[in-house]
Amino acid sequence: MGRSRGGLTTKIDALVDANGLPILLKLTEGQAHDGRSAADMLDDIGEGQILLADRAYDSDGLRRTLTERRAWANVKPMPNRKNIPPFSQFLYRYRNLVAGHPAATPRLGT
Repeated sequence: MGRSRGGLTTKIDALVDANGLPILLKLTEGQAHDGRSAADMLDDIGEGQILLADRAYDSDGLRRTLTERRAWANVKPMPNRKNIPPFSQFLYRYRNLVAGHPAATPRLGT
């Protein structure tokens, strides 16, 4: 448990497969930075795989690591980035996929 302005908080980081099934879960302190605390969760991402993640994971280091493994980071870029990396809004919609949940399928045009 971590302490923040709101009190004691905990985050659950999840790495899931293409079907939304969990591969790895990790508990972190609420005030811990997502990108740094979950970096060790990404060790199993390899050739041909895509990481779908939000802005908290937008770092040049993470992108370099995945490129070296011949994987791709489809991470929403931070708005203050000068050199915006390739990003697919279409794929990004699938980042919150939860297996078996009817609302998990993104709708086109949203």
